[in-house]
Amino acid sequence: MSQSLPILDPAHGPSFFGFSRPRLADHLRDRGLPGYRADQLYTWVYQKHERDTGQMTDLPRALRTQLGESLDMRLPVSAKVLSSPDGNTHKFVLELADGKRVESVSMRTPRRLTFCISSQVGCALKCAFCATGLMGLMRNLRAEEIVAQVVAMGEFHGWRDDRFNIVYMGMGEPLANLAAVSESIRILNDERGLHLGARRLTVSTSGLVPQIRELAQLDMQVGLALSLHATTDALRDELVPVNKRWPIAEVLDAVREYGRTVNRRVTLEYTLLGGVNDGIDDADRLAEIARTLPSKVNLIPYNPVPGLPWKRPSPEAVDAFAQRLYPHAPAVTVRDTKGGEIWAACGQLGGLSASA
Repeated sequence: MSQSLPILDPAHGPSFFGFSRPRLADHLRDRGLPGYRADQLYTWVYQKHERDTGQMTDLPRALRTQLGESLDMRLPVSAKVLSSPDGNTHKFVLELADGKRVESVSMRTPRRLTFCISSQVGCALKCAFCATGLMGLMRNLRAEEIVAQVVAMGEFHGWRDDRFNIVYMGMGEPLANLAAVSESIRILNDERGLHLGARRLTVSTSGLVPQIRELAQLDMQVGLALSLHATTDALRDELVPVNKRWPIAEVLDAVREYGRTVNRRVTLEYTLLGGVNDGIDDADRLAEIARTLPSKVNLIPYNPVPGLPWKRPSPEAVDAFAQRLYPHAPAVTVRDTKGGEIWAACGQLGGLSASA
């Protein structure tokens, strides 16, 4: 599997955030520096949250200057930061080095802080109810651009939370950019870095079967979420067009294997579309699917996107669907929509501000 090298900016050097610690040690040794300096740099940047090499006081002064000139510690520019009325959800519109924009979201509840990060600028899969799909795919993000989203949101929140969750559920299909996504996971998981355990990391997919199997073989132990959204191939072909390539049975075989390989339950993400996939028969079929897997079901009432025809079901319809599932599915939750006021909810990213 190929790995993308950090972007080289002649004025600033390659981005620090694209280096795993072993690769950073190699990079330093290639420049005549001892490899152990990589440990010190990881500690300063990811644990002490210091990006100014001039402030890294256990490094020789000359080395601080040299590193400042040969490693780029800058983050993407925050073109916009939007806050929900309750102040618990923030959407970050980050401008990348080439001028492209990508969106990330932080969500705070009484129990946890979660960062929803993007893996692509736009998306090629064109799921019928998703704003990001309307953009088409502009390009994959590089590992440093993925990690930098986390650091940018952490700095915004003043690193008040020692531990937080990360979900690769923002713009794009993460498994279509598996090399960069897996490299970013290695960086975020590093014990000298943010040291985010695999239990705090979840990767979402619309059902790319070969990449699901490849992720299982990487043995990263991260959570997997399948964007299911329908219980028949006919409807899923319409809602999630990649289903025409890998239909439901084939996808379920892959996620079943993944769950058993990493010994974790797979999350079945199911967006409820009023009058489309929220009937009693849909609930019964979903329960049957869930029982065949080590799984939990996450119901997502549809978040409206301008120009798309779908409707959010009534609270009564959502409750009826969930109640039908509860006695039969292994575990069921209904997602509490956050950020809809700032177009930061599931399925809304990129719709209004990523290219503005």
